[in-house]
Amino acid sequence: MTQPIPAEWTPHRAMWVGWPSHAELWGEDFAQAQDEVEALVRALAGPGREQVKLMVGNDEALPGARARFEGVDGVEVVAARFGDIWLRDTGPIFNAGSKTAQTFSVNGWGGKYDYPHDDEVADQIAAFSGVPTTRHDFILEGGALDHDGEGTVLTTRQCLLNKNRNKNWTAEAAEAALAASVGAKVVVWLGDGLLNDHTDGHVDNLARFVAPGVVACPIAFGRKDPNAEVYDETARLLSETTDAMGRKLKVLRVPSPGLVLDADERPVPASHMNFLIANGAIVVPTYGDDVAARLAGEALATVFPDREIVLSPSNAVLTGGGSFHCISQQEPA
Repeated sequence: MTQPIPAEWTPHRAMWVGWPSHAELWGEDFAQAQDEVEALVRALAGPGREQVKLMVGNDEALPGARARFEGVDGVEVVAARFGDIWLRDTGPIFNAGSKTAQTFSVNGWGGKYDYPHDDEVADQIAAFSGVPTTRHDFILEGGALDHDGEGTVLTTRQCLLNKNRNKNWTAEAAEAALAASVGAKVVVWLGDGLLNDHTDGHVDNLARFVAPGVVACPIAFGRKDPNAEVYDETARLLSETTDAMGRKLKVLRVPSPGLVLDADERPVPASHMNFLIANGAIVVPTYGDDVAARLAGEALATVFPDREIVLSPSNAVLTGGGSFHCISQQEPA
């Protein structure tokens, strides 16, 4: 039987991070996105933290990335090819000890963003890491799942059962596929994700395991939070759920960023849930509201007392459709 994927809080031997490499995709946000990812990498790297493998997606971006991190301990710049930086979705999912990894088919998030080389990312990372892979023919993005390390997997119906991924999937078919590929014993089915989420509701924007039997999910911040009802329904579903070890899940409500608008005054899927659990640190994306960010950091500190809570801006990265968890993938030690 396939062993469960390790929880993200277990030690890592390395952390992959995607570097904004294609100016044409980012437009006027390109330079700021690079600055935000640089800050993330510097928060991750160093003694007692992560060995960062910074994946650069084309030759044009390589000199600039190398110059930024020259002499920075714990950062290795890796020349590669990708369409965009969302390594959580296109990269491999590593098994315990990174002795093996699981890879999946990708289709540009339901055909919306089909870029060259994204279907090669998982094999590139696995080859660079020296890890053999098992290939699965169904479509799956890593950000659609969250793992507790004991066989409980969080996901959303909006994404995993979306006909733009695996059109004939039922919940039963999906559960069988996840049992075979990532060792899922219990699949926790949440409903919809965040409003205007390009990923069709990835769970890493909505709910995350933070300890055995404990799941964090947002609580609305401010009176105009567009996802208030989704957050409350998510918390309700989680509180009624039993995990693979027979525990009733406990729910940690973390203040959301509230209403965040893009340049056209449309709500964007800003989420503190896209935090990254790293060796020695929790890096929390922030979106301009210092009070919301502080409250989120304080909530997460209650379950990660032994790690530094780093609040780091992610407004420009969000214009691409995700945040820090979306652009990263860990190799368990």
